[in-house]
Amino acid sequence: MKPPKRLQSLIEEGLIDTVVRQLMSGKEAMVYVVRCGDETRCAKIYKEADQRSFRQAVDYTENRKVKNTRQARAMAKGTRFGRQAAEAAWQSAEVDALYRLAAAGVRVPTPHNFCDGVLLMELVTDEQGDAAPRLNDVEFTPEQARLHHATLLTEVVRMLCAGVVHGDLSEFNVLLAADGPVIIDLPQAVDAAGNNHASRMLLRDVANLRGFFGRFAPDLLTTDYGHEIWDLYQRGVLRPETVLTGRFAHKLGPVDMGAVMGEIDDARAEEAARRLRMQTL
Repeated sequence: MKPPKRLQSLIEEGLIDTVVRQLMSGKEAMVYVVRCGDETRCAKIYKEADQRSFRQAVDYTENRKVKNTRQARAMAKGTRFGRQAAEAAWQSAEVDALYRLAAAGVRVPTPHNFCDGVLLMELVTDEQGDAAPRLNDVEFTPEQARLHHATLLTEVVRMLCAGVVHGDLSEFNVLLAADGPVIIDLPQAVDAAGNNHASRMLLRDVANLRGFFGRFAPDLLTTDYGHEIWDLYQRGVLRPETVLTGRFAHKLGPVDMGAVMGEIDDARAEEAARRLRMQTL
């Protein structure tokens, strides 16, 4: 196919040989299957800020590091340079997270390069060698649902032990590869220790997994892995090999209405995002 303009510079640099086809168009990027020498990879082209449906909410960008104080000031003021710096930081967040998580052994696509707003990475494939489907495109038996749910909880724990919370984890951001689930789409990933919203996002990520797999295995709907995982993390005893129970005893006390309203707002935002994703399928 004719290469998109955004991939032309990578072809000229010799990073890509040919563009095979478009793989998907999502809320934040377009993904193409490309050939790089003897390997088939995918190229993720990030959309411009005014073309994305997923905005850089302050909850996600809180305490994100930038190159210097000039950039930080410009981003805070919203100048043209600041907007460009914010966009670059948003794009590089996924690259940084991918390299960090891959080094920690988390099941994410292997990153290969990042150039001119394009991320080159592993093409995740199924048993037939085709591009792997997202979880929302697959039906599961109760046993399969429990297995994949357990696998992804292990990955969530491994991510948290590496200091990262996905922030938007759901059946739309997990591919089912030949050897099991692979987590994708990380530009909204947050630092677990440096973001005040990390715990809420972790709980939402785990709740999304529970809700999806609970459709196939209803017994999962009564579990509470999210609070258990975060409690272990806060106490400094969470490890990748930690055995989880899915049970957590909540302390009784005054109701935090601010937190309750935050959960309601999150639920509304998640439902709106879900509907948008379904429209783009």
